[in-house]
Amino acid sequence: MTVIVRQVGPGDETIVVELIQELAQTTLALAASASVGETSPITEGYVREYLAYPGCGILLAEEDGHAVGLLSYSIRPNLYHAANSALIEELVVRESARNRGVGSALMTELLHRLPSMGCAEVSVSTLPDNEGAKRFYRSHGLVDGAVFLEKHLISTRRSI
Repeated sequence: MTVIVRQVGPGDETIVVELIQELAQTTLALAASASVGETSPITEGYVREYLAYPGCGILLAEEDGHAVGLLSYSIRPNLYHAANSALIEELVVRESARNRGVGSALMTELLHRLPSMGCAEVSVSTLPDNEGAKRFYRSHGLVDGAVFLEKHLISTRRSI
């Protein structure tokens, strides 16, 4: 099957929510300390808000008209590079579509688009023990360049 990658637009909110919820379940399975029943607070309204925010975008992968994966990203100015920097926020491929090149199609498309967006670099984070994800990103030219630290400041539960 051929994978088609396109930009998410109006009317795609439901599928984005479904794919992010699938990612939450996958992340749950990988994180031994996570609680059972992990979900994302994402809503269709939040997807619309995200897409309206300057620099935010989502690529959708489809096979035979069915959504099989997505990659969300944000672009921001970077002082050090005096150019834009891209951050891959989420990459999810439906379990039924894994190991068929869907993730690679999404990454290839993003990497193709970034220079025209003025990006000097792209970065991503993953769980430290997710060796498969690290192999995948390295296979697309990303290298271990920094340690990504985070602190959750507010509850992610919100309604829009």
